[in-house]
Amino acid sequence: MLREPVGEATLFTNSKCLPHVINGSLGPSLYLAGTEGNPNFTQPIGNVTVHLGKEAVLKCQVKDLGNYKVGWIRAEDQTILALHTRVVTHSARFSVSHDALNESWNLHIRQIKETDRGCYMCQVNTSIMKKQVGCIDVFVPPNIIDEKSSSDVTVREGEDATLACRAEGHPLPRITWRREDGSSILMKNNGKELMKVENFSGEALTLVRADRRQMGAYLCIASNDVPPAVSKRITLYVTFAPVIKVPNQLLGAPLNTDVTLECNVEAFPNTVNYWVRDNTEMLLEGPKYAVEETRSSYKVNLRLTLRRISAADLGPYVCLSTNSLGRADGTVRLSEIQIPTTPSTTRRPTPTTPTTVTERITTPRRFVTRPYRVPSTSPAALEKKMKESSYESSQNSISNQKGNMNLKMKATSSCASLFQFSSLLVLITPVLRFWYS
Repeated sequence: MLREPVGEATLFTNSKCLPHVINGSLGPSLYLAGTEGNPNFTQPIGNVTVHLGKEAVLKCQVKDLGNYKVGWIRAEDQTILALHTRVVTHSARFSVSHDALNESWNLHIRQIKETDRGCYMCQVNTSIMKKQVGCIDVFVPPNIIDEKSSSDVTVREGEDATLACRAEGHPLPRITWRREDGSSILMKNNGKELMKVENFSGEALTLVRADRRQMGAYLCIASNDVPPAVSKRITLYVTFAPVIKVPNQLLGAPLNTDVTLECNVEAFPNTVNYWVRDNTEMLLEGPKYAVEETRSSYKVNLRLTLRRISAADLGPYVCLSTNSLGRADGTVRLSEIQIPTTPSTTRRPTPTTPTTVTERITTPRRFVTRPYRVPSTSPAALEKKMKESSYESSQNSISNQKGNMNLKMKATSSCASLFQFSSLLVLITPVLRFWYS
């Protein structure tokens, strides 16, 4: 006969209820004499994974239970949690339910904690105890342990810097490092040359012989596939004395114009910057000078603008920068640029010379037609004269052809045509001469 449990050791006062040994420990035996039925488990309980704060349910399915009872026990320390439909433990987070249709006896754990992780046993109070074990795994999102992680780190340039980040959770979180501004992490390859990596995995990020370019904010990100992932911001400061770079050490400008002098400073911690002339006069903002300073991380751009410079403004100007680690300066020399002036040329009017136009008056030539007079020569004499003239012309043509054969073969076709025309002219000329004589 069941009674209200007192503690966790004794469940029954009936003498027929005997203790039963579980894995060497005394656990409750729920054997009751005279019970009927042959209980059997229909399927394993199985393992359950649940996130922290959620509810876990273990199902123990038993058929042919008869008058036997089902109990739930925590396997690790043999703590009795429930007996049949009654909850024995005093924690309000535990409850039991019975599904008659599926013959299932369920153990519910609400708002589960990490301490609830472990195995739980479902027992049936047969003479030889029947049991099943199901385990609960509690997933815990990552949490960064501030006490074991670095805060902001400050080192001198050239010293080693180590950023540490420790996190807890289940499963054990992975640690990834990134730059907050999204740029690459600069790490030295074999301790010499800087190489770029997008991220770094590990609890400790070690920067060998820290460089000023490695200065900035780093994010330690802890994740274990259990949302949400968490991160911690750790800033690395690399201290060094000021260094000044002057883009243009010699600067020229015409008089009566504005000119800007420039210096670039690198230093950390922050510096005090100013301009001087002749190493004595500090130049301040005013009608004559405009002083500008633009800061980005450890870099500072200094600009000095001189308005409407005169000959008295020419000479050296010095930019100075100082912090707790040192002092630096840079010099810019201002000179005049002569602008060549071209004399104005006035065009003189070109004198106009009167032009004398001479008009040529040509008198038309009068042609007088005279009647042709046939020479008083007999026909026989005329024929003889024409034969002699033709023979003479042919002889001249032959001699000309012989002379032309000595010419070079480079004569063009146009020259050949001219030669033929000349030869024909030679043949015709005597005839015409004879004809008009």
